[in-house]
Amino acid sequence: MKTYSFWLRAAAIVQVVTALIHSVSFIVSPEPANDTERQLLKLLESYKLDLGGGFHRSMGDLTTGLSMCFTLLYVFGGLIVFYLLRKRIEAGVMKGLINIYLVVFGFSFLWMVVFTFLPPIVLTGLVFVLLVAARIQSFEDIA
Repeated sequence: MKTYSFWLRAAAIVQVVTALIHSVSFIVSPEPANDTERQLLKLLESYKLDLGGGFHRSMGDLTTGLSMCFTLLYVFGGLIVFYLLRKRIEAGVMKGLINIYLVVFGFSFLWMVVFTFLPPIVLTGLVFVLLVAARIQSFEDIA
């Protein structure tokens, strides 16, 4: 395989690790540090918003749904790379995949920077940097 596959494989590994780390949030519940946090967490889980069409969800429900989407996006991205590398797909196709990944996971990184905290920022940033390295290396390998 071409040398860009090293960087692409590294990005896929970090994607799967990011998804695994992120999935811990489905098992571990946040512990309130004071009465205000306790009240806030209770409201996030118990107060149901009328979202129309018969849907009544709490902010906790909405957060869980979005959180699952993030986890699945990163698992899906990593598994596609592993599968295509194993099948030894043509380098031009892989270059196209890297371009698509740069857009999708680049926006994911930007959203993490704006809306989250350090661990997801670092992990999504690492995925993006590894994809940039794969793209730069693919110029040399495929040119």
